[in-house]
Amino acid sequence: MEAQRKSYGRALVDLGRARGDVVVLDADLSSSTRTVEFKGAFPGRFFNCGIAEQNMMGTAAGLAVGGMTVFASTFAVFATGRAYDQVRQSIAYPDLNVKIVASHAGITVGGDGASHQTMEDIALMNALPNMTVVVPADGPETYKAVLAVAERHGPAYVRMGRGDVPVVTSKEERFEIERAHVLREGADVALVGTGQMVAACLLAAEALKARGVSAKVIDLHTIKPLDVEALEKAARECGAVVTAEEHNIVSGVGTLVAAALAERYPVPMERVAMQDVFGQSGESDELMQEYGLTDREVLAAAIKAMERKK
Repeated sequence: MEAQRKSYGRALVDLGRARGDVVVLDADLSSSTRTVEFKGAFPGRFFNCGIAEQNMMGTAAGLAVGGMTVFASTFAVFATGRAYDQVRQSIAYPDLNVKIVASHAGITVGGDGASHQTMEDIALMNALPNMTVVVPADGPETYKAVLAVAERHGPAYVRMGRGDVPVVTSKEERFEIERAHVLREGADVALVGTGQMVAACLLAAEALKARGVSAKVIDLHTIKPLDVEALEKAARECGAVVTAEEHNIVSGVGTLVAAALAERYPVPMERVAMQDVFGQSGESDELMQEYGLTDREVLAAAIKAMERKK
């Protein structure tokens, strides 16, 4: 178990050593986002913009115009909600090299409550032209994702949670932004997870195995560009698909996968996600259970999808 933001901090320091064009901005949350690691190593290339997220995005755009590769970090609800206009007009529209790496996304912010639990950030960022959207499953994948977006031209949004998450990938495994990662082969149902819900998919796959069901597990770490070929292949091989995300069911990953398969190869499909409601204050694990974001719901969805293909 490890918090993804710790891997983010390490990746920034390694990037800073390798590239002199990398600069980092934060909105007075560097201890939480772990950009403080970069600040300690490269104080001259770190800028605390204060509790002014909109100004931070404008500053990031200006630095990018000047030839810098900019990483801008704050909590996801502020990065995508409070500063949406600046991200759209000043970063996405001019296709600038600004990488927005946001922490504390989803319901697992926990006690901070609904005002800080963004469930619509993937939808907002995915709708912006030029924007790459990446949702890593764990720490090792976060590290690789940060290095990958640094090498990719244009704006990017990388989504991280707050707490520790199970490690389901390894440092040695290859990471490609445009390629979904198959963690487990199967023939009866495909479980497509993103973020920390990948771990829930793996647990559900084990429970299905005990029932004699072969489940394929896909780590859909990149939401945009979407690996439509991998999704179509899974649908053809398994005949049923389940998506799992810590995000609103409206315009989320499940919606994108359903649209892609409707065009390519429609199969019975179920979606595990927040059911178009705001969250509440509570412990992270309790909230995941309260809103049906656990391996139990993935298991139930898989059984339902397989029944429908009969």
